[in-house]
Amino acid sequence: MKWVWRILGILAAVLVIAFFAFRVPDTDPAEMRAKYAGEPSQFVELADGREVHVRDEGPRDAPVIMLLHGSNADLHTWQEWAELLRDDYRIVRYDQRGHGLTGPASDDDYSLEGFTADVDAVADALGIRTFTLAGNSMGGWIAAGYAIENPGRLDALVLVDAAGAPIRREGGGNIAFTLAGWPVVGDIMSQLLPRSLVEKSLSQSVSNQDIVTDEAVDRYWEMARYPGNRSATRKRFSTPRSSFDEEEISGIRVPTMVMWGKEDALIPFEAAGWYMDHLPDATLVAYDGIGHIPMEEAPERSATDLMVWLSEMRMAPMEQSMELPTAEAVLTP
Repeated sequence: MKWVWRILGILAAVLVIAFFAFRVPDTDPAEMRAKYAGEPSQFVELADGREVHVRDEGPRDAPVIMLLHGSNADLHTWQEWAELLRDDYRIVRYDQRGHGLTGPASDDDYSLEGFTADVDAVADALGIRTFTLAGNSMGGWIAAGYAIENPGRLDALVLVDAAGAPIRREGGGNIAFTLAGWPVVGDIMSQLLPRSLVEKSLSQSVSNQDIVTDEAVDRYWEMARYPGNRSATRKRFSTPRSSFDEEEISGIRVPTMVMWGKEDALIPFEAAGWYMDHLPDATLVAYDGIGHIPMEEAPERSATDLMVWLSEMRMAPMEQSMELPTAEAVLTP
């Protein structure tokens, strides 16, 4: 029996040595800020003392669009939208808690309530009263949750391949997200985290493979290893996340654009249909041959669709007021 325990002991020692030998270290915060926080980045201090990596571009008096990235992404996912929209809109985007250069939350809160509280906190810190809120994937889940609780602060809502619908995906998916959801295995893989896994994960998320560049893969890989982000990711994946129900979504009282890639392998196109069935004031824009990240895979088309929709939405009340009969017209026989 002793030889069994000796073999097990040797195997355990080998595994421990292999773990430390192949573990990928955290990135250096100073190097990451130098690489990814150039102009127009700023680090905004919130009321509770936390610092958040923010980019705030465009005319100060223009309508505001706030952009929320998805799981394991960062504010750079909106780069092309920002460049296309910032002449006419004030574009605000930030690295959410546990992501990018913002890093982990000091309270370890990765619930919907924690994320939505940050939307208010960032808007308050920047002196923004009302805004259009757009979110992709996890960011769409957060945006919808915010709209349910804070309709008075929103001009409009944009759900881009948003999480939160009670629709199950059959097959496909994202290998990194799948592994992250497994106990023990997820902990180990988050520490090993080979670059090839990040590249595979990004490739599985999109249909337009042109965006899977070395630069993009490096950014995802380096941001994932920003100090504290790996632990934050594990805590976020272990935090229970429930889907919205019909009553919650039907209670959203702001105009909503539902934007979706028909080839989304993470959140199927059927989820767009569920949102459209239950949102009281929604417009659907769908893209053939596009996957989970339309703002990166088809930036010009998706940004143009957004601008047209926002313009039409803002013109509608003016046109309605012009069509109303005047008092004189009403009184004239």
